Amino acid sequence: MNNSLQRRRAPFRTECIQCHKQLTDSFYSFCPDCGAMSDVIYDLAAVELRDSPNPYHRFIDLLPVRDSALLPHDARYTPTVHAERLGAKLGMSNLYLKNETVLPTSTTKDRMAAISLAYLYECGVRQFATSSTGNSSTAYAAAIARIPALLMYVFTAASFRERLALPSSSQIADIVLNDGSFVDASAAAADFARMHGIVPEAGFFNPGRREGLKLAWLEASEQVAAPIDWYVQAVSSAMGMYGVYKAASELRTLGLAGGVPRLLGVQQDSCAPMVTAWSDRSGHIRPSDVVQRPAGIAPEILRGDPTRAYPEVRRIVIESNGTLMTVCEAEIREARRWVGELENIRVGFAAAAAVAGVAKARRRGDIARDETVLVNLTGGYRVGTPATEATQWVDRMGSGWNLASVRAPQRFDVKAAPLPPVAPLDRTRVLIK
Repeated sequence: MNNSLQRRRAPFRTECIQCHKQLTDSFYSFCPDCGAMSDVIYDLAAVELRDSPNPYHRFIDLLPVRDSALLPHDARYTPTVHAERLGAKLGMSNLYLKNETVLPTSTTKDRMAAISLAYLYECGVRQFATSSTGNSSTAYAAAIARIPALLMYVFTAASFRERLALPSSSQIADIVLNDGSFVDASAAAADFARMHGIVPEAGFFNPGRREGLKLAWLEASEQVAAPIDWYVQAVSSAMGMYGVYKAASELRTLGLAGGVPRLLGVQQDSCAPMVTAWSDRSGHIRPSDVVQRPAGIAPEILRGDPTRAYPEVRRIVIESNGTLMTVCEAEIREARRWVGELENIRVGFAAAAAVAGVAKARRRGDIARDETVLVNLTGGYRVGTPATEATQWVDRMGSGWNLASVRAPQRFDVKAAPLPPVAPLDRTRVLIK
């Protein structure tokens, strides 16, 4: 492929959403001056879409990566299915399913990983610590070989370890907390990063993650002919929903879409801290909203404490005139059966939760029969890889964890096989089709 076709045209910058301080010299989750989160801003007047079947190339001007050689070279759009049979059952004529289960690790997080790793690398990051209930870390692990200079420390609660699929790699440290929760794993990853002077990857607050998750909407906006009235997704931190809202806002500014959809975020009722706060019209997560030991059939959305993310999520849901709601286990199981029998798509329980939310919203009259609704089927089924002799099991120590026992993978050399420095943008060589 002609590399000139891969160069971006539209400049971008990372800045604070509150004081607008430019944060371009390193990786920032939060502004060092005012503490607000960082976000990526594009010169939308310079954006043009490439004539490419690869979404990473087509939408490069709306993604925070300067060198698209860091991105998947053979990616294609995922299907958006007009779910006529399922729609008929629910009394809906314009129901669409974005089928992300066909991605390499059967999860929409593959998009997040592709963009986030490249963004981290171009921000100067070489080592980082992260945590996951399975999908994010599996996607990172599948993609990290594209950038050999990166090293990832993955912290996981023991109860979630079976959901991870980790290749044998000197770029990945597999760290499991005995009798820990996802909240514990997230805190341990941040503590470890501070101890060793490496980057805490920050989950929702990593701009690269949110930007990567825009791709589902960017694709669907071209696959669905009518303006989309509602976007529906099962949520944990609601990082994907935030990315979709930002993508829709950018396309509206560009004149490539009619408007921004109403957002419907769905949580299982056994772990629904955002919904409980939302239902009480609270602007923040209260101690009574936090679920200390989350339980449920959809592990990927069992985040018991979304304290920092919730205010940002609440803002976009209000701006979109959307809502948050819960569904129960029986509703999730029924929706999963419907999707399989009527649309022949095998989905995981989190994706089924989103469909159950649509069914509930339709019954309540929140969604009208003829409205166009896009549901993100965020993931399917994946077989995890068992722990190995390289897995590092960490025990509690006092009020924390024995993080001093954690070691880097053997044979990893951060200086080995580094990619060339990112070349400056040469506008004279930019070709747009």
